Amino acid sequence: MSKILIATHNPGKITEYKEIFGSLPYELLMLDDLSIKEEPEENEKTFEANAVKKAEFYSGLTDLPVLAEDSGLEIDYLKGEPGVFSRRWPTAAEAMAGKPGSKKTDEELIQITLDKLKGVPLEKRGAQFRVVIAFKKSPKSGILTAEGTLRGIILEKPAAAIVPGFPFRSLFYVPEIKKVIGELTMEEESRFAHRRQAIKKLVAMNAL
Repeated sequence: MSKILIATHNPGKITEYKEIFGSLPYELLMLDDLSIKEEPEENEKTFEANAVKKAEFYSGLTDLPVLAEDSGLEIDYLKGEPGVFSRRWPTAAEAMAGKPGSKKTDEELIQITLDKLKGVPLEKRGAQFRVVIAFKKSPKSGILTAEGTLRGIILEKPAAAIVPGFPFRSLFYVPEIKKVIGELTMEEESRFAHRRQAIKKLVAMNAL
C-alpha cells in the first residue's frame, strides 16, 4: 500500500481524510508520525499559493507523496473575511492599530465572528468553507491543485459544541441538511464536504 503524507499536525483533518479516501489504496501519515516539526510561513495571499508552498516545503523533507492544503471560512457580508486569515483573524483593536492578526484560540475566533456580524440578518450571513489541496507526487514532480467549497449560513450563536481546531463549524449551518456542521460526525461530513470535492477532482485528474 502506497503512503501519502498529509501535511498537517491536526488529527481531526487526518480523521476526515481517512474517511474521504475510504477504499483508495493509501496509508495516510501526518507530520507527527514522521516527527516533522518544521513549518513554512503561511504568508501568501491565496489558499492555492499557501497550499503549493506547503507541498513544496514538505516534499523537500521527505521522498513521500505530499498532500497539503490551505482552507478557511469566507463570509459574504465581510467581503470574504477571514479567508486565508481564518486562524489569525485580526480583532477590531488589531485592525485599528494596523497590526497583523495574532494566532487565535477557537473561542476567540467564534467571538470575533459574532462581533463582526452583530445585527446582520440571517439572509445576509451567507458564507462558504473553501479548501485548495495541492498534491506533489515526488520532489521532482509538478504540483496539481484542486478546490472545493461548501455553502452555508453563519448563525447568531453556536448551535453545537466546538470541535477542537474547527471553531467555525459550531456556527456554520447548511440549509440542505438542516444542520450545523459541528453536529455531524467526520464520517457524515466527509460524504459531501469541501475536502471530498477537492479529492474527487484530484482522482479525476489521475493524480491519486
